[in-house]
Amino acid sequence: MKTLLVTGGCGFIGSNFIRYMLDKHPDYMIIGIDALTYAGNPENLKSIEDNPNYRFFRADIRNRNMIEQIFAFYTIDYVVNFAAESHVDRSIKEPDVFLTTNILGTQVLLDAAKRQWRLHPGNKYDRSYRDGVRFHQISTDEVYGSADDGEKFTEESPLRPSSPYSASKAGADMVAMAYRRTYGLPVTISRSSNNYGPYQFPEKLIPLIIINCIYDRPLPVYGDGLQIRDWLHVNDHCRAVDMILHSGKDGDIYNIGGDNEKANIDIVKQIIHTLGKSEELINYVEDRPGHDRRYATDSTKIETQLGWSRNHSFEQGLEECISWYLNNMGWVKRIVSGEYRRYFETMYG
Repeated sequence: MKTLLVTGGCGFIGSNFIRYMLDKHPDYMIIGIDALTYAGNPENLKSIEDNPNYRFFRADIRNRNMIEQIFAFYTIDYVVNFAAESHVDRSIKEPDVFLTTNILGTQVLLDAAKRQWRLHPGNKYDRSYRDGVRFHQISTDEVYGSADDGEKFTEESPLRPSSPYSASKAGADMVAMAYRRTYGLPVTISRSSNNYGPYQFPEKLIPLIIINCIYDRPLPVYGDGLQIRDWLHVNDHCRAVDMILHSGKDGDIYNIGGDNEKANIDIVKQIIHTLGKSEELINYVEDRPGHDRRYATDSTKIETQLGWSRNHSFEQGLEECISWYLNNMGWVKRIVSGEYRRYFETMYG
């Protein structure tokens, strides 16, 4: 039985990934850890909390003692590091939290993985050795900065982060690759475009607009709303990470894009029309500092080398996403009211 450690497991992408992996690899043991900050919600994994192949620990990846205890108790085969502070607005107000979590927390995980990998029987620092710990770092296309007209980011594009958030993710990527070069730890990195789908915390554009539409609240749109993003369904992202874990080349970086560039205002209007609301709800607000104008991600490498492709068109995926929120209003109400935090504080202290 393989053991997979997933950090940030109660967050949006992490919880979707855990459910995906338990379904795709029912013989795997999944260890989920999460600090349960505001965006971590154990309810995201309520459907699998009794699965005998799933374990959960409340732990901050910056807590070296806790992380080392988990690695000491389990023989970990794979680490997938989703744990991160990820909201750009918050990074502008509190950059220190992003730098310590996203960079120093990643370093703590790398140290624990390195120690277990070196102790694995038969390990001779052979880079082709596929047993022992394999570390996968979840990154973002935001590390590339803003794309020029007609430009698409490839894995060779220079890193030009624009915010404390994207700078912290770029730093974590470089630390992970430095551990591979210095210590021989098997490392891969993936950089995805904007994700959307079920269980996304409503500080991000799509769930924020859906939920505000449901409650007839103003729909905040930065600047002129013409910032362009490439949208990827979270399930397509999960499949890509699974393929990289099992077939990706040690030391490689893989871009994962939705091939679906949309202006923010067009997304907002599409949700408004789907829900039968009025465009009068749109509220243009002052643009945030350093706001990247366009992201565009080239996924040719993962498509040609690993055979990955998208299963969701944006139109189909967005309709399914809106339906999920409408059909899970209990979850929505507990998020909006803050009740979800009382739930996990009662459960986990």
